[in-house]
Amino acid sequence: MSDPLNIRKIIEELMAGRMRIPDFQRGFVWDAERVAYLMDSIYKGYPFGSILFWRTRQTLSHERDLGPFTLPQNDPSYPTDYILDGQQRITSIFGVFQSEIHVEEKPLWSKIYYDLESDENAQDSSFMALDGDDIRANRHFPIGCFFDPVQYRKETSNYSDKQIERIDRVQARFKEALIPTQTIDTEDKTAVAIVFERVNRRGVELDTVQLLSAWTWSGDFDLNQRFEDLAAELAPFGFHDLGKDKDLLLRCCSAVLAGDPSPDALISLNGTKVRAGFEEVITGIKGAIDFLQKNLHIETLDNLPYDNLMVPLTVYFAGEPKSQKKIDDAARKQILKWFWNTCLGRRYNSQPVKSLQEDVAVFAMFKDGDLSQITHDMFRLHPSYFSGTVFRINSVISRAYILMLAQRAPRSLVSGTKVDLRKVLKDYNRHEFHHIYPRSYLKVSQQDAYNDSCLANICFLSRSDNNTISGLAPSKYRAKMPDDIGQIVRANLLPDDTFLDNYKSFVQERSVLLRQYANDLLAGET
Repeated sequence: MSDPLNIRKIIEELMAGRMRIPDFQRGFVWDAERVAYLMDSIYKGYPFGSILFWRTRQTLSHERDLGPFTLPQNDPSYPTDYILDGQQRITSIFGVFQSEIHVEEKPLWSKIYYDLESDENAQDSSFMALDGDDIRANRHFPIGCFFDPVQYRKETSNYSDKQIERIDRVQARFKEALIPTQTIDTEDKTAVAIVFERVNRRGVELDTVQLLSAWTWSGDFDLNQRFEDLAAELAPFGFHDLGKDKDLLLRCCSAVLAGDPSPDALISLNGTKVRAGFEEVITGIKGAIDFLQKNLHIETLDNLPYDNLMVPLTVYFAGEPKSQKKIDDAARKQILKWFWNTCLGRRYNSQPVKSLQEDVAVFAMFKDGDLSQITHDMFRLHPSYFSGTVFRINSVISRAYILMLAQRAPRSLVSGTKVDLRKVLKDYNRHEFHHIYPRSYLKVSQQDAYNDSCLANICFLSRSDNNTISGLAPSKYRAKMPDDIGQIVRANLLPDDTFLDNYKSFVQERSVLLRQYANDLLAGET
């Protein structure tokens, strides 16, 4: 715990440029009412939290203004105290009480007045933000002059002795007030990142990417901006959401440049190395997207059972721009086996960090020509995987199941038309996945041997076909289907007894077919 600071000292440090706001902090967001309540808390001696500083002799390339105020530069012979937590409070205090930096138009939140006619009590505040006609002479006193003796004398000149006595008492409280502080004195960026993470868990919005940007910036390189550019570049290919997922992009960067997918590993890298290798990362990301689209019909990040699947793939495809890694059939099959074993086996559910680190290391060796098995402990599925699992569109198993069905060139159940996988998977919503045995039919027929939304009862189905089926029994809507339904049955892995209206038998038989196909994928036999 550092020594507390009084308000005058805070203003002096800010004016000297020794106390600053790093750009990886969010901007000032408090409104006038909240600033007024802070003034009331200071006046009454109520706790309002401490200010957390990072003391360093490093100079960040980019910093943020203190609200509307541009601060002077620090003398480089002195360390800088960067504000990690408490920016809103510091900005409020400075904005209300400083009198040296002039802005074109002072914001309302900086114009705080004390109400001389208020009845002071523990609950109600005597402080408010006022402007223009709302200010009443001889009642509302501007507290912003408390630390400017000349202005203070001028402002109190028209008040009665009794009022001045009350104003003096209020001023004394602010002059005596001590603001609690904590200071981390370190040049260890990893330690600062850990502090950031822990502060973030307290609900403060801090951006790790912006933190890293501050350390990787050069005159022509801004990590945060490069991620934004990537998002725009990927948008036409359906992966705009990847460009916006900066945590995932950080893991990709760390995996390629440090061989470790944790942001902490990237933090420890020299900024020059990040800048020099960034285009290799972008090449890897684009290669991974191309592989997923061409080999697995994945059209958007939402289709992936695990976002982290992007990370090892990025490692494999990373390289010099315009020389994207070529993949032969043997390597393609190995990657597909790894993909299905990871997804259907829910490999990243347990110890996700450890599993991801293992896969990054294996893919790095695989990239260098080691064609040994990159899958982990291949397993075989049981039919209950499909009969006992409920379809939830955003669950890992359900996403993997949808991709399984997508590999079969599925046809809509009634019309038999080919499913436009690019459109359906790009939109990715529940409207294109429906029950083969309608829920309303199962309820009426009282067939409840299995959950009506188990995976085995779900297939691709267009909205129009779903409306056609409505609540009909399979034997009834079979009459609305083409005479030859062979392609529909094969594409959707339907058993022969699908249209006999026996839900229990149907689920059992289709689960067996799904299991057989899934095991083929796991073994790389498709």
